[in-house]
Amino acid sequence: MKKLILVMVAAAPLALVGCTTAEQTGVGGAAVGAAVGGLATGTTGGALGGALIGGTAGYLLGRSADREGYCRYRGHDRYGRTVYYERRCR
Repeated sequence: MKKLILVMVAAAPLALVGCTTAEQTGVGGAAVGAAVGGLATGTTGGALGGALIGGTAGYLLGRSADREGYCRYRGHDRYGRTVYYERRCR
């Protein structure tokens, strides 16, 4: 059983490779919410509630980062710092 859990944890990042930003932040929010809810209440119900709240919040935050019709670009400002900006896609 421990080997199965270890394999699942190790393979989890590979499952997120093809996901959008909203989906990735939703999964991350659900994981953090489940951990916090489980630790705070000590019950499975608390972990499930935390996962629901964290997943929803993470998805909504990620979705706001992915604006439809816009592309993200990376460039440098006049001081040489890396900056990210969005423009309408052509």
